[in-house]
Amino acid sequence: MKKKVYIYAWALSAGLFLATGCDSKLDVKPTQSIDENAALSTSKDVEVTLIGCYDGLQDIDVYGGAFQFASELLGNDGELGFGGTFQNMLEMYNKEITTANATALSTWRDSYVTINRCNNVLSALDIVDEDKRARIEGEARFIRGSLYFDLVRLYAKAWGDGDNGSNPGVPLVLKPTRGVTDADKIPRNSVAEVYTQVLADLTAAKSLLPETNTNYANKYAASAQLSRVYLMQSNFALARDEANTVIESGEFSLVPEFGSLFFTFLNNGGSNPDEYIFSMIVTQQDGVNEMNTFFGTTITSIPGTAGRGDIRVLPKHRALYETGDARGAFFVSTNNTFTQKHLDKFGNVLQFRLAEMYLTRAETNFRLGTVIGAAPLADLNMIRTRAGLKAATAVTLASIQKERHLELAFEGHALHDAKRNKQSVGALAFNSPKLILPIPQREIDVNKQLVQNEGYN
Repeated sequence: MKKKVYIYAWALSAGLFLATGCDSKLDVKPTQSIDENAALSTSKDVEVTLIGCYDGLQDIDVYGGAFQFASELLGNDGELGFGGTFQNMLEMYNKEITTANATALSTWRDSYVTINRCNNVLSALDIVDEDKRARIEGEARFIRGSLYFDLVRLYAKAWGDGDNGSNPGVPLVLKPTRGVTDADKIPRNSVAEVYTQVLADLTAAKSLLPETNTNYANKYAASAQLSRVYLMQSNFALARDEANTVIESGEFSLVPEFGSLFFTFLNNGGSNPDEYIFSMIVTQQDGVNEMNTFFGTTITSIPGTAGRGDIRVLPKHRALYETGDARGAFFVSTNNTFTQKHLDKFGNVLQFRLAEMYLTRAETNFRLGTVIGAAPLADLNMIRTRAGLKAATAVTLASIQKERHLELAFEGHALHDAKRNKQSVGALAFNSPKLILPIPQREIDVNKQLVQNEGYN
């Protein structure tokens, strides 16, 4: 019989392992638990645990690909085909998901493991060297806030779909779990409560993080994520302002050629292009790009390409591009057609890039009738002309949303853009229960306070 493991038990073991895994002491007796003071007793222990937070975030079932491909498969409206054999992904593609879906389970579990690592870091800030404390708190809160945002977007009703204050979101666990009792088996917080916590974490992260932080989260990564959160809430003014903050920072720039954005290992030695705000770093030694696994394929003429070739691009999508659009040519065809965005086996897994911020600023300025940073038409044309198209002479909400759809295709936006704009996905309304992942049945079996989402038995 397989042993059932509660999410917080997983979080406990993983979080404490990372906090102590580099300990050179060899005389520690085997035990099923470790004293908190021994696990997190020095600033270095906390720093190691923070690296564990990034390791968890990089997991293939978290920001290493699952959050992104789940959005693309669930939000697909006849523009993608699926030819793979994994049942979990076929269920999402067909919008016929079961409570035993492997992605729904692994993404939930591994996200909470990572959240618990963040909670361990945040619980021990008083022992962190003073000159590092603000940055470490900011990074942990950025990761925790980001994960709660993406969890509530996938496992709960969208913001504005009914009563945010009563719709069940996901459980908010804000303290380390170092032993599971009935008190740890908590119900789902409301969607509104989860968003409140997300905004608290990300706002704090923005104030604490430095402007530059090598490959780790910085102030502008927090602003980019805040922009997404506010856009999901239709808080257009704040979404605009956060996007504008990133653009006006001068830390990032649109690369001249669209095609140079995505081969970070093959063409850029593993370095991010200037347009990237934040990504999951993948190397030959560590990390897996799960978007490559499923969207990518091996092209013999391009050494270093790989992938199963499970997710294919259909004619309905390709027909959306204007003649001369470089993005419309960024595909490769064998027996099927694939996007070139995810061909690089060791390519970094993109989370935010500057083009998204321009498109967010264009949309929100247009909706509000404002010209913060630049006029909507100017921002729209920044994206169009980079793609090799003529500058538009007029702008509408529909034209901005079309550019967003084409520019950010296959990067994890499909489902969430459909929901926030209340657009149907095929025959399904934006608020169909079929577009929400189930709470994993294993979690409900061990925590009777968790209620299942509508439409699942």
